[in-house]
Amino acid sequence: MAVRPVSRMLQRVLRSSVRSCSSGAPVTQHHPGEPSQTAAEELSRRRQFLREHAAPFSAFLTDSFGRQHSYLRISLTEKCNLRCQYCMPEEGIPLTPKADLLTTEEILTLARLFVKEGIDKIRLTGGEPLIRPDVVDIVAQLHQLEGLRTIGITTNGINLARLLPQLQKAGLSAINISLDTLVPAKFEFIVRRKGFQKVMAGIHKAIELGYSPVKVNCVVMRGLNEDELLDFVALTEGLPLDVRFIEYMPFDGNRWNFKKMVSYKEMLNTLQQQWPELEKLPEEESSTAKAFKIPGFRGQLSFITSMSEHFCGTCNRLRITADGNLKVCLFGNSEVSLRDHLRAGASEEELLRIIGAAVGRKKRQHAELLLMLQDSPPAIPSISSQDPFRVQSIRHRGSFSNQMMILWKGGWVSQTPLLAQRWLGSSCPQRHCSSHLNSDANPKCLSAVSRAPGSPSGPLPTSDQLTHVDTTGRAAMVDVGGKPDTERVAVASAMVLLGPVAFKLIQENQLKKGDALVVAQLAGVQAAKLTSQLIPLCHHVALSHVQVGLELDGTCHAVGIRVSCRARGPTGVEMEALTAAAVAALTVYDMCKAVSRDIVLGEIKLLSKTGGQRGDFQRT
Repeated sequence: MAVRPVSRMLQRVLRSSVRSCSSGAPVTQHHPGEPSQTAAEELSRRRQFLREHAAPFSAFLTDSFGRQHSYLRISLTEKCNLRCQYCMPEEGIPLTPKADLLTTEEILTLARLFVKEGIDKIRLTGGEPLIRPDVVDIVAQLHQLEGLRTIGITTNGINLARLLPQLQKAGLSAINISLDTLVPAKFEFIVRRKGFQKVMAGIHKAIELGYSPVKVNCVVMRGLNEDELLDFVALTEGLPLDVRFIEYMPFDGNRWNFKKMVSYKEMLNTLQQQWPELEKLPEEESSTAKAFKIPGFRGQLSFITSMSEHFCGTCNRLRITADGNLKVCLFGNSEVSLRDHLRAGASEEELLRIIGAAVGRKKRQHAELLLMLQDSPPAIPSISSQDPFRVQSIRHRGSFSNQMMILWKGGWVSQTPLLAQRWLGSSCPQRHCSSHLNSDANPKCLSAVSRAPGSPSGPLPTSDQLTHVDTTGRAAMVDVGGKPDTERVAVASAMVLLGPVAFKLIQENQLKKGDALVVAQLAGVQAAKLTSQLIPLCHHVALSHVQVGLELDGTCHAVGIRVSCRARGPTGVEMEALTAAAVAALTVYDMCKAVSRDIVLGEIKLLSKTGGQRGDFQRT
């Protein structure tokens, strides 16, 4: 059995002149009239004391590379009340029978054993840990364990505002909240559920109760939310947040694709363009995060670089799954069932030998993941972060953090932000949806007989041969290297005939899947940006603007879709506009198919095109 880090005798000797903290490190008692030490000096002195007086670490929790494991993550449940696209398939996952899951007493038994051996930090995870009915009681009993310094929880935030006061009284000391977007509609798209305002209320409650920093975990995915990096960082100006940008990682069922991953260096470069004064903070030992701070900002930001710059060499983490398996590496497949040994009546010594053997087999690094990255071509550089017209862009209206502070002070739940009201359009009798929120924009998106403005009409000069085949008749991509860069604009449309039942549900925003117009709008924007990945011989185009508009037509129970794309380059953007219109139409169908299969998609066509050597086009 391991000796405690600081002996009780030493604590008694020190207690005569100083008071001690839970670690045994002395904390000087301040006397009136004496200059007080700064927090940094005090922390530095305590760490030095612990280094000089620390006893040998448990051999059972030390691997063959000398890594000492002092941090244990315990999954309380496999269940989750969200279906985040990067984490879980839409249909969910097969659940372990309840009888095979750890009971509360088994969780506490294992926790006591690990803490006795030197674990000083436990984080409760899931699934979603806050849906477990006895989570408050578990925290309270963990809080009684001598030597445990930190009890944290990672949550999606849906139940946090309701439970946090009880959790704080029970002894919860650290909170990580998952939030991947600040756009309510996009939140619903990513997690496939409603609940944005509940998550924001949870963050607000954590700040209100004095947690500092409140860690906000944001998984960054190309084509989905990398355009919100600056908005997230702006939150730290006035709020005690640690916004942690996490590289997109592969898990079972999330259909991981290297093209979706935005690397730490790419994200950092984007932020440094906006805030050149960004400062790197010293890294704590065994930390997984690279921390930065903008001078004058209240909070900070961090990067979790699991993919591009792994931190295996300093890993101090172990994990126990909800069914009682010990995992020594998040990315490894190797697991040892502590539950089975516990239920078979294994003694404490036998359990320690099993744990020690598993820790001893831990690899130097997650090799399988690194091989996956080495076999993957480099990701396409991000373009959406440079897009001034991106979906739900609000920076052009002033300081985002100032707007957020107003919402925090006024109570997020009690009111819907004005921009969200404009985005959702749910209060308007005539529902329409546009991804371009410029106040000067015409809110009329599309009518059945609308025409694209601007360019003079006329036939598009045609070629006497196909451009995407070579002289042998095989498919080939057109070489645009010699073409000049010009301003390119294309407008396309589509129509979805719904029928009266589905139409009414969309009109009243009563579909069980959510707001069909908003989800289709987001899908259209994504499709435009990913066209070159969907259509084999299309060139990748750096779009400067995408606008997707949807409007209900009550005369024929239809949704009209109109898309406008703009870019400057050597090739046109009509394929981007047509792809966006088609995917938006397909998304409307997907949202409504449970109500009616008698839905017709049609009228997918190019309305106008400007720029390029072959002249302009407008459908007459």
